[in-house]
Amino acid sequence: MLNIIGWIVIGFLSGLLARFFYPGAIEMGWIWTTLLGIGGSFVGGFIGGLFTKEKDMMKPTPAGFIMSVVGAMVLIFIAHRFGIR
Repeated sequence: MLNIIGWIVIGFLSGLLARFFYPGAIEMGWIWTTLLGIGGSFVGGFIGGLFTKEKDMMKPTPAGFIMSVVGAMVLIFIAHRFGIR
C-alpha cells in the first residue's frame, strides 16, 4: 500500500516539475498532473533502461526521478504534437 502511495507522490512531483520546465502554459488539473508524472516515470524508465544494465529498476534514485521528469516532458511534447489536450 505504501509503495502505491509513494508512486502517486513521486508521480505528482515529477509531473509538476515537467509542467514547470516545459515551455509554454500547460493547463491541467492535479489528477492529470499526477498521471502525467506516473506515465513519465514509465517512459523515463524505458529510456534509462536503454542505456544501463541495472537489474533493479524499481529502486528509487535521483537519476530515476530526473528521468521521470524528462519522460513526462516527452509525454507533454507528444500530446501537443498530436493535438491531445
